[in-house]
Amino acid sequence: MVSRPFPQHVSYYPGCIKPNHISQQKMDGQVLHFYQSWKKQYIHASPGVDQAYVFFKEEGSNLQSVSEGQGYGMLITALMAGADPVAQGTFDSLYRYVLAHPSKPDSPLMAWSQFYNNRNKDQTSATDGDMDIAYALLLAHEQWGSAGKYNYLADARYMIHSIMKYEINQNSYSILLSDAVEFDSGDYFDMRSSDFMPLHCKMFELATADPQWNKVVDNNYKLFQHLQEGYSPDAGLIPDFIIHINKTARPAHPGYLESRYDGCYNYNACRVPLRIATDYLLTGDKRSIEMLNKINYWIRQTTSDNPDNISAGYTLDGKDIGSRNYEALSFIGPLAVAAMVNSKNQKWLNSIWDYLLNFKLNDFDYYDNSLKMLSLLIISGNYWDPSGPSIAFHGQDVKTHS
Repeated sequence: MVSRPFPQHVSYYPGCIKPNHISQQKMDGQVLHFYQSWKKQYIHASPGVDQAYVFFKEEGSNLQSVSEGQGYGMLITALMAGADPVAQGTFDSLYRYVLAHPSKPDSPLMAWSQFYNNRNKDQTSATDGDMDIAYALLLAHEQWGSAGKYNYLADARYMIHSIMKYEINQNSYSILLSDAVEFDSGDYFDMRSSDFMPLHCKMFELATADPQWNKVVDNNYKLFQHLQEGYSPDAGLIPDFIIHINKTARPAHPGYLESRYDGCYNYNACRVPLRIATDYLLTGDKRSIEMLNKINYWIRQTTSDNPDNISAGYTLDGKDIGSRNYEALSFIGPLAVAAMVNSKNQKWLNSIWDYLLNFKLNDFDYYDNSLKMLSLLIISGNYWDPSGPSIAFHGQDVKTHS
């Protein structure tokens, strides 16, 4: 039984927009068509076991999967249930893979990556993957209930408690890079900007009655506002990595963790507009629209309202990163989601919708296509939160996995 079958046609916060140059039915069909291609390309069965993973196909990498991908896969399949008659089976297979690859023995958190031999690269987590997986479990409870093989709600609560304990800084309530970061680690007051998912945090608070999640939302909105005002007053951009949050927070230096662009709006921070916008779409949080209005004004100006001019990365002053003369759906999709918060962006949003759909799946990797898939779901009005009364915490004990 599916409680919220695709398409859902969610009524977003008043004043938010969707593309209006095509019918809702056509948009739904385009989303379903891309989903079918995406699923065929990226959901792979794990040989010899009843598990599935989102295939991390990236040139030069010997990784088979990453927890971030499992999170995307579980979110997407839960939202596509109904249109996909085997969505729950796929979701459960993805979840079994999560359970089979804990970051540490008996931990509900997932090891951040696996090699082709199905073994973990190391015994550490990645916070963004865990947060999406936990949110997806709440979606699954709303979609299918928790009386079947898996108690999705109990498992979500157990995971949410572990995220708070091991992946949230208990002093600043910033978000840790992984469960390997401890209070005496040099990077204890650093964070990856795209790990801030305010809507997720609000649902986690509802599901566990833990008021600390409100502190995560409040403190990280303040942090992002500080970065916008101090380092990107014209473009409103947030860097991939933020350091020294306990002192004076600032963008990370080049080569901090991943690349010389760690202090730029690059392949992590490109997700920030999507994460922030979904909070406004579904809760109307004014802090979200204040941030996004700055970004929307800048991107429309710098591209002259032409989506083909969206660059694959920017410095915080809004300049293109050199040599990035190619398209990246991981930047385009989230900026389209950001446009939804204000009716002034209607023509711009219509243009990006068409632009996104023109790209062929085989021309991009799992990351670009997965963010495109999520963006299409949101933009078409088919992204919902698991805020039904059944997830609200009423004092039940948190238990281990089903």
